[in-house]
Amino acid sequence: MTSPLPSITGLSDLAGRYDAVLSDVWGVVHNGVAAFPTAVEALTEFRKAGGKAVFITNAPRPSGPIVEMLDRLGVHRDAYDAIVSSGDATRVMIEKYRGRNIHHVGPATEDDLLYEGLDVHRTDADHAEVVVVTDLDTDHDNPEMYRDRARQWLARKLPMICANPDRVVEHGDQIIYCGGALGDLYAAMGGMVLMAGKPYQPIYEEAFRLAEVAAGRPLDKSRVLAIGDSVRTDATGAAQFGIDLLFVTGSIHAAELDAFGKPDPQAIADLVAPSRAHMAGFLPRLAW
Repeated sequence: MTSPLPSITGLSDLAGRYDAVLSDVWGVVHNGVAAFPTAVEALTEFRKAGGKAVFITNAPRPSGPIVEMLDRLGVHRDAYDAIVSSGDATRVMIEKYRGRNIHHVGPATEDDLLYEGLDVHRTDADHAEVVVVTDLDTDHDNPEMYRDRARQWLARKLPMICANPDRVVEHGDQIIYCGGALGDLYAAMGGMVLMAGKPYQPIYEEAFRLAEVAAGRPLDKSRVLAIGDSVRTDATGAAQFGIDLLFVTGSIHAAELDAFGKPDPQAIADLVAPSRAHMAGFLPRLAW
């Protein structure tokens, strides 16, 4: 059994041990509706103390539009040095289909920038060579609603590129399904699913590179901290990349962990243990 975790009050308790943080965004820095002020403050103070902060997000869009979204939500630019998104990493996968037909699943126009300059043609599934999933079509959908469509993709042996590996995300006071949940369904049915975002290595390698650019020198992984709220993506990704994790319990795992009541450190450790992540601590919300 994993030992209980040390109690910390904020990022300031750990800041001296790390030169950079790779922080999740949705669920850690904002909830899709507004920024978490304590999280913005924590990252800003970390940077004031000389640390570097790179946002690493499974958003299925290039990082440019994400900066604009963060501005609208109240995440000011003093809180981070750079951003890398699953959309950035996914564009490399889509590049091989340049000039060819793809079938898009997700909001009709919201993710257009994912394809900008790639010269792909969005068609129905009967004429496509690959399915590209950014999210479910609406926030009210669930993966089971797509099973019949998935059978059609499978019958044509279409691979799926999933631009957002997240299964669920916090949106205001609700939990909604993301593209990763549809990817899981398709994989369970026997389909081929390709992902580049968290917990996979390409996005971490780019985030680490950006942290080194911001620092102006090489960094040691032992002095880089991941911050995230998902065991499947953030904890597993941190473990596979070989960096420590600060776990935010008050998002998608809030109810099961009683994050804002009397959380049990042993229960938190047990939840994260299958990822093999080394936890530096946990907090219900990121704070300084």
